[in-house]
Amino acid sequence: MEVPPLTTQQPEAGGLENLLHETRTFPPDPAFVAAANYGPSLYDDASADRLGFWAKQARELISWRTPFTQTLDWSDAPVARWFADGTLNAAYNAVDRHVEAGRGDHVAIHFEGEPGDSRTVTYADLQRDVARAANALAALGVGKGDRVVIYLPMLVESVVAMLACARIGAPHSVVFGGFSADALRSRIADAEASLVITADGGYRRGVPSALKPAVDEALTGEGTETVKHVLVVRRTGQETAWTEGRDVWWHDALESADTFHEPVWVDAEHPLFILYTSGTTGKPKGILHTTGGYLTQAAYTHRVVFDLKDDDVFWCTADIGWVTGHSYVVYGPLTNGGTQILYEGTPDTPHRGRWWEIIEKHKVSILYTAPTAIRTFMKWGDDVPAQYDLTSLRVLGSVGESINPEAWIWYRRVIGRDTTPIVDTWWQTETGAIMITPLAGITATKPGSAQVPVPGISADVVDDEAHPVPNGGGGYLVLTEPWPAMLRGIWGDRQRYEDTYWSRFRGLYFAGDGAKKDEDGDIWLLGRVDDVMNVSGHRLSTTEIESALVSHDVVAEAAVVGASDDTTGQAVVAFVILLGEHAERAATPEGRTAVEAELRDHVAKEIGPIAKPKRILVVPELPKTRSGKIMRRLLRDVAENRAVGDSTTLADASVMDLITAGLGTGSGRS
Repeated sequence: MEVPPLTTQQPEAGGLENLLHETRTFPPDPAFVAAANYGPSLYDDASADRLGFWAKQARELISWRTPFTQTLDWSDAPVARWFADGTLNAAYNAVDRHVEAGRGDHVAIHFEGEPGDSRTVTYADLQRDVARAANALAALGVGKGDRVVIYLPMLVESVVAMLACARIGAPHSVVFGGFSADALRSRIADAEASLVITADGGYRRGVPSALKPAVDEALTGEGTETVKHVLVVRRTGQETAWTEGRDVWWHDALESADTFHEPVWVDAEHPLFILYTSGTTGKPKGILHTTGGYLTQAAYTHRVVFDLKDDDVFWCTADIGWVTGHSYVVYGPLTNGGTQILYEGTPDTPHRGRWWEIIEKHKVSILYTAPTAIRTFMKWGDDVPAQYDLTSLRVLGSVGESINPEAWIWYRRVIGRDTTPIVDTWWQTETGAIMITPLAGITATKPGSAQVPVPGISADVVDDEAHPVPNGGGGYLVLTEPWPAMLRGIWGDRQRYEDTYWSRFRGLYFAGDGAKKDEDGDIWLLGRVDDVMNVSGHRLSTTEIESALVSHDVVAEAAVVGASDDTTGQAVVAFVILLGEHAERAATPEGRTAVEAELRDHVAKEIGPIAKPKRILVVPELPKTRSGKIMRRLLRDVAENRAVGDSTTLADASVMDLITAGLGTGSGRS
């Protein structure tokens, strides 16, 4: 992978400029510490014998059909083999063993549909449905090693489908239900899937949204001839086109299936799933995860990061189409025998208090969500969550991107009542599970910092020559030792795997994130290296400037890009969404000019004159993918006065029309 060098006018700093300094810290509450499952000795245990530590986690958290005798085989680096001579089944670990232990009546899932329907599923219910689904898949000719594409909304059936695939040893590839027919086709073709599981539709912002037509269209494309059947969940009841002999209703297939199914016991390195990374160009990049190591780290991190208790009600708000939904909706919580929330809809349907209403109803104790959602709630105001009883919450988590300090503070103050610890987690589709995070009840947290590697994980920040940067320096985030949940490659393309992740630094995993160490050695993520701006020779992070903007009282959200500039090489251009009454003030040219001047001065004060945006553009919305990530590429098109590029992966493509329509000639210039 070709990565631009991180040069700087201060080479002793080793990379990215370390400009924004956050000094607030929040030690864990003594009462929380006293009741915590783990203490600081966990770090000592892991560092004393890292492989022995992971072997212990695998034996304590996972049930093995054949116990493993070898922890790690790194002889074929950079492809790892963890617990390779052991055998197990992921669905058995997530379901059956809890029923066998007498916990069949324990609630596995509280489902909340967007229209208001709800359903409670126990582990005994889940065992029955997963067994039936596994038998149904087998009856349709799906066997061990066959790939199954899952294209579903957030339903109980979605979880059942994933576990049924795992039960028969058929790797699943979940495709987010908002992706287009073309994106679905490319994933079906790359995986050479034999079955697609979908639904007639799902509910989105109060209306039924069809899914089956996208599958029908995808299956007319080249490379999909391997698909023999389409299994269709009836969710909305809308009219659905049907191909006789190929399409099968989910409820019909399960109704006739036996409620007993013997799990297929697989090797620890047997493929569990393929997950295609979003935003790929050309041939899709299928990230491959296997069974034993992935399941171990998903269960371990779910337990240790969130200080999981037997009576917790856990809610990870991610869709199963993303890796967060795989690890912290399906495999982590269920392997730990936990109770969790599954919600089908959006945060603002039928009203903006929907999430808080669900938390109050089910007494949710752990909430794990994305900074994008948190910033949206900030924009809606404190008075919305204030209408609900959120006192059941005891741990809050953040995932998906760096969280700016002001959003972190709001999350703690408004949602966590100024007492709840926040675990700000860094990890990736490729890593499979949480890698860097504070631990609830152990770590004194810092707003906006992922802080330290999880016990058992080895990470560092290095310069261009792969030397660790000193405290206070910035550079590249790397992983220095193999870890159990790591990807085992890119599906069908080992060379691409090595080129993408292992070619920049010999023997080190690097996936493109910039980071810095503060004076204590804690890690702060600075965004993708390709989102770094070079302003007059200074390498500036978009993340730090965005955090500075959002720390101003008038700003709800911000996105920063570097635009070509004849004088400085690149100029900082900021797109900001203002809070309610301030947006009205900026509706006039005079008011907008005043707001922009305030914000430019604020950034100069918070970071320094070098980071002062050359232009600030007030916009009604920001372009985001369906997973909530800001598409800075499109904003860069606007900043450089180019035609806006492909916006098909946006959650709402009309956002770009709103942005460009609101920016008249000269609008937003300071």
